Amino acid sequence: MTTPAPPFGRALCAMITPFDEAGALDLDGARALADHLVREGCDGLVLSGTTGESPTTTDAEKAALVTAVREAVGERASVVAGVGTFDTRHTVELTLAAEKAGADGVLVVSPYYSRPPQDALEAHFREIADASGLPVMLYDIPGRTGTRIEPETMIRLSEHPRIVAVKDCSYDLLGTQKVLNRTELAYYAGCDEHILALYAVGGTGYVSTVANVVPAELRAVLDTFEAGDTPVSARLQQRATPLIEAMMSAGLPGTVTAKALLNTLGLPAGPVRAPLRPADRETADGLLAEYERLVAA
Repeated sequence: MTTPAPPFGRALCAMITPFDEAGALDLDGARALADHLVREGCDGLVLSGTTGESPTTTDAEKAALVTAVREAVGERASVVAGVGTFDTRHTVELTLAAEKAGADGVLVVSPYYSRPPQDALEAHFREIADASGLPVMLYDIPGRTGTRIEPETMIRLSEHPRIVAVKDCSYDLLGTQKVLNRTELAYYAGCDEHILALYAVGGTGYVSTVANVVPAELRAVLDTFEAGDTPVSARLQQRATPLIEAMMSAGLPGTVTAKALLNTLGLPAGPVRAPLRPADRETADGLLAEYERLVAA
């Protein structure tokens, strides 16, 4: 089986959504951050995912964000819009709005809280894929949604011509490899600690929250592996581990830690929206220390 071409590039950032100090959507900040991330090595930007605070942004804000980022990056990078909700009809509406706003594809998470069975889950994804002309990236993150997209369901869904990719946060490398072996789906690591591991067994790349702050350093993991230098690639992945842990596994959501670092670095971010709360000063200082150690390495 041939390796599928990356439908959205290899190095994708799950971009935060900048807000101004009053908590309103900061479109100028979004344009500036998007341009910065692309210049630093991102092939694509995934908007309005969990990192982009999709639960607390309106439908109009989501569409405006796609339009602004599309204007900022042009054809230099793909723009993938997060549209997943727990409501099939609402998800279809968001998909159509993203298409109109200029997105290159949509990220669709499993319906959360209601925990549909696999046949209902499959029907949900098919209805969304049928609704527009955009390619679909499925988002498998059972730790948040309560529902796994089982490998056999994923294999069936791969037969749909517009279901082309997966953001994989399943923490099931065996199940992932079963799907890779039997489909042409492009698999993106959704957990930063798995970037190299998934890429080495046939993955396509990553959709990374940590890439908001170290886009070039994470891209280098893929580039050195592609160049045939596996030991250096492994070392680069290992060097990123303390920052990945500090941002993603230290008790705060990645949105909070990414915005804390971006604000400290003088890049557009702003506050988080409630019910999230900003990182305290001690946490922000610790994040900055790990960031500085990584970029100095």
